[in-house]
Amino acid sequence: MSTAFTLMAQYNQVMNRQLYACATQLSEQELKQDRQAFFGSIFATLNHILVGDTLWLQRFASLAGGFNSLQYVSALTRPKALDEILYQDLASLKVARFKMDEVIIRFAEELTSSHLQQALSYKSSKGEAQNKPFELLVLHFFNHQTHHRGQISTLLNQSGIDLGVTDLLLQIPEA
Repeated sequence: MSTAFTLMAQYNQVMNRQLYACATQLSEQELKQDRQAFFGSIFATLNHILVGDTLWLQRFASLAGGFNSLQYVSALTRPKALDEILYQDLASLKVARFKMDEVIIRFAEELTSSHLQQALSYKSSKGEAQNKPFELLVLHFFNHQTHHRGQISTLLNQSGIDLGVTDLLLQIPEA
């Protein structure tokens, strides 16, 4: 079990709950308003994070030895594009997000040093063959979420909504 990745999975869940609590303060129109962010709107960025999680976890499911925790994700339809809108309303997106966060925690708890020492062969979103260290891909997976949550935090702040403290430090237990 990877303590660092379990911590990141728990942090991911806490931050997503905070993020969605703030997002529900905006109307559907405000959520979908083009704010000139990379994915346009808060809503589209929230969808992108779930698309990214789905794609990466489906790739991770193919690692030798497999993961029982990823059976749910393996059964999902593979997103066709990074900007695909998987859910049309915030309520449905929130349910899917919270379910995915539970899967991510179970996945992190299931990780072993044996898994992390392997390489993962997969195809990029552009169809290019890749072969990279699995441990670093898992690190990227968590960094990707944090990166886009930071964008949403800024967009929420510009809308007058304070996401609150987002520091990972607050999730790190005392020694």
